[in-house]
Amino acid sequence: MPPVFFTSAEKKTGKDELLGYIEDILKSDSFAPLKKAMKLSDIASVSGKGGLFKVVTSTKSGLILESLDDSKTKLVATGSHRISILQEISIYTTTKEGTVALGDVLTKVHEMFGGDPGIDSESDPGELKAFLKAVLPEYDEERVYVSDIKKLVKWYGLLIKYTPELFTESPQ
Repeated sequence: MPPVFFTSAEKKTGKDELLGYIEDILKSDSFAPLKKAMKLSDIASVSGKGGLFKVVTSTKSGLILESLDDSKTKLVATGSHRISILQEISIYTTTKEGTVALGDVLTKVHEMFGGDPGIDSESDPGELKAFLKAVLPEYDEERVYVSDIKKLVKWYGLLIKYTPELFTESPQ
């Protein structure tokens, strides 16, 4: 038997090195113009999972998602997961229409507060309600719960950190 100088886990093949090199290049800023700009239709929330996820692709049995945060955790979401695409979410109002699209609310938050809304999801319920009242005066206080406002604030923080391009173009 020939001597073994390294385990297979330590051995890097030429293919592995090439894939790593390509991955590093694609992550660099030189390919930024080629990267697809994110839209709200590309971002999802999964009930029971914290944070937001980028929709990577769809499969026969569900979606492949990747977390927006630095961990880039992948998740195969099937029919048993409760998935909400951000573009399809709206906030109840007392207006004739009855709701306002989440994208419109996020845009208004960005116009009013920029990158720092001055509040976080752990803030006092009264402060959270006052925040949403300032952004969306006609929101329905009976049907929009504090937990919903907490999600809005948390999601805005994640979106401004990981997908700021959403706010340089109009959200879709």
